[in-house]
Amino acid sequence: MTVRQRYAAARSWCRRRVVPPWRPRAAWPAFRPTADRGSASVWVLAAGLVLLAAGLAGSMVGAAHVAQHRAQAAADLAALAGAARAVAGHPAACARAGVIAVANGAGLTHCALDGFDLTVTVEVVPPAGAGLHRTARATARAGPVRTDDSR
Repeated sequence: MTVRQRYAAARSWCRRRVVPPWRPRAAWPAFRPTADRGSASVWVLAAGLVLLAAGLAGSMVGAAHVAQHRAQAAADLAALAGAARAVAGHPAACARAGVIAVANGAGLTHCALDGFDLTVTVEVVPPAGAGLHRTARATARAGPVRTDDSR
């Protein structure tokens, strides 16, 4: 078989999808035209969209968890800082708790002083890119240690 004949056979093989004459027949699968031609790209696209949706859902859940942990940390620190000023009274304790809550990226929504126990509630808004429209809320209490287990 000359080079020209091989070239012509290869060109006709590409156009007709038949077995080239220089290869054994068992090495090439038979060409079976079906209606499913090109459906693999649709399946790959669908799988990619499913993975993208799962990734977005996972990132939103992660953003909600981070916001909740930030709210709890801000509430704990605000309650401790406010309880240190509980002797000065309700306005001083709640003002200090509010300053610490804002410094930690939260907003103070409730502050109550009962004796020397300070209870604060803070809210943290998740980042706007997270797609969450709710706020994370946390409450913390700080005060002296009780030995009689009355509360």
